Amino acid sequence: MALYPKLILDALTKVRYPGNGKNLVEAEMVDDNIRIEGNKVSFSIIFEKPTDPFIRSVIKSAETAILTYVGKDVEIVGNITAVSRQAARPEVGKFLPQVKNVIAISSGKGGVGKSTVSANLAIALARMGYKVGLLDADIFGPSIPKMFSVEDERPYSEHIDGRDLIKPIEKFGVKILSIGFFVDPDQAILWRGSMASNALKQLIADANWGELDYFLIDLPPGTSDIHLTIVQCLALTGAVVVTTPQEVSLAAAIKGVNMFINEKVGVPILGVVENMAWFTPAELPGNKYYIFGKEGGKRMAEAYNIPLIGQVPLVQSICESGDEGVPIAMKNTPDGVAFMEVAAALVDRTARRNEELPQTKIVETHK
Repeated sequence: MALYPKLILDALTKVRYPGNGKNLVEAEMVDDNIRIEGNKVSFSIIFEKPTDPFIRSVIKSAETAILTYVGKDVEIVGNITAVSRQAARPEVGKFLPQVKNVIAISSGKGGVGKSTVSANLAIALARMGYKVGLLDADIFGPSIPKMFSVEDERPYSEHIDGRDLIKPIEKFGVKILSIGFFVDPDQAILWRGSMASNALKQLIADANWGELDYFLIDLPPGTSDIHLTIVQCLALTGAVVVTTPQEVSLAAAIKGVNMFINEKVGVPILGVVENMAWFTPAELPGNKYYIFGKEGGKRMAEAYNIPLIGQVPLVQSICESGDEGVPIAMKNTPDGVAFMEVAAALVDRTARRNEELPQTKIVETHK
């Protein structure tokens, strides 16, 4: 039987906390970071105080409920851990309190170079002197570890302020986390949407990102549960949409734009990056061949009144640099400079966006 978080939560509704008579789920005592690997399950139960007199009895009842209502074959790894509410992860919406700007990098479809743009933007921002984090949120097709040549790295946890936090891998001045660090790169990830979302939340909330000026999120292509999880968990500064000039790519990119600007989501689009805008052969650096169409991304940006923050050419060096694990933005070549210009435009758009946000006015009252 395949296990998923809802099965565990349904079982825990059978356990009542003696202090208030509510079941554990109703009382919001189950940490949403339920880890499942095959038939192995681990999670935490949150108590108000570490000295709660009901800790042992509640944990025992929770174990019994899972074995009874989920299955006797379930293996509860390391027993259920009790966490005081003060040491629990932040509430949804309060993740990354030390991060100034959270920017999602999106594309309507795969194959348009979204991860290449994400990696090079992160490096370009770091080279400009900003503190940068990059989250590879493409759970089912992580590619950032390859682009930074850190596929063999395995992040470890460090104990900070009563919590065990994952320490991101740092390369080229960028803090990086990806599900690719924790899975076999040769095996497909067969997870349901809820499992992928929980894994993503862990990479966001259970990591020591520290103080950052920019936190870039390389989203999966299209629209999915992952996008909803990001929107619900984080206060996004805005999104960048990556497309090629091709009509098929533009049609998919427009769906992505509409998802973000939907009134129920309300995430502004900071800009459009038109990738593979033209082909320039190395031996003819002054020539431009519009293989996928001409200025489709520019026309889409104008139609939606969105800034076009960059047009990146299709050149062999960009692809080779990504495969070698040293993105082109690390090099002072014309192609590397192109990404530095995109990063500069993104910084400008972000600053304009922050100026548009309403300011909170604090008024002292005297009684």
